Amino acid sequence: MLFPGSTPCAMASYKILPGNLYPQNNRINLYYLHNLFKEIAGHISTQMKEKYNLDTPITAGMWGGSYMVALDDGEAKTNVVRLYSIVSLPQNSPLDEKENFEKLMGLYQESFAEVFGRYGLNLVDPKWGEIIPYSNKTRPTTALQMWDTQKRASFVRAFFVWNQASWEESIIYDMIRNIKVLKELLNINIRPIKKESSELKFLLQDVLITYVTLRAALTPDFVEHAEPIIQNLFEEVIKGMHSEESIEEQYHRVYSSALVYGFEEALLEPYKKENLDVRNVEDWPVDKINFVPDELKEKLVPALQAPWKKFQTTLEKKYGKVNSLN
Repeated sequence: MLFPGSTPCAMASYKILPGNLYPQNNRINLYYLHNLFKEIAGHISTQMKEKYNLDTPITAGMWGGSYMVALDDGEAKTNVVRLYSIVSLPQNSPLDEKENFEKLMGLYQESFAEVFGRYGLNLVDPKWGEIIPYSNKTRPTTALQMWDTQKRASFVRAFFVWNQASWEESIIYDMIRNIKVLKELLNINIRPIKKESSELKFLLQDVLITYVTLRAALTPDFVEHAEPIIQNLFEEVIKGMHSEESIEEQYHRVYSSALVYGFEEALLEPYKKENLDVRNVEDWPVDKINFVPDELKEKLVPALQAPWKKFQTTLEKKYGKVNSLN
């Protein structure tokens, strides 16, 4: 299927992809979403050059690990309604100027509204500039968010991270920040925090995402400890975790099993060898934003790439050969 532009000069250069963002049973196809975010970033980079004569190479993809447990063609197993992208921006570029960054935000708002509008979303009320907790103090990660009035999705949200990197590197690096958020909510030194069930549900999904993202780097002892807990959590997430009792039960299991400390342990040593402390990631030099040691890349990148290759192979069998975007 083509991503046709609304005007010949706008987005007609989109590559061919199989399938659709929303297949017939209405659950989103995450392969399509991931590549849509990639293509939007590439298009905006081109627009920045054509409209403003600014060189701004951008890489992007989806954020969140729901793709790790999707069907073989990339279709989500659950109803994914929060659509996240992670975007890597170049440092020491025209984007260092506030007015140029504002131009980028303007193009992102226009592109999100136009492109997602083709799939029945009506994205409105853009908010940008929110600083993301535990990101770099000097060059913090910020977010752009737009809400869908049609309720097909809750919102589309993009994180903008300051350093050029591959999508895989940006995902691994962001796990450091994600673990710090989880530690705040799963600190075994304080009593479990009282939260709304909806908040706890998303917290539990983040635990699952972090586990599947880092699994290849986790210690064998920790995997043996964590696997039954994660498997049980996964089964509940797939069912929808509709009852407050089920959510509370899973939260207390995850809290008492100290999973978040095993996640942190997987990253501590590889970064320590590079004289970087993941517990103080906010204070790292700006040139270490999005940095991933080779040791972790060797373990984690193949596992991050594998689902996309599987989705593409499955979709090509269904729809015929298409242009590879990976």
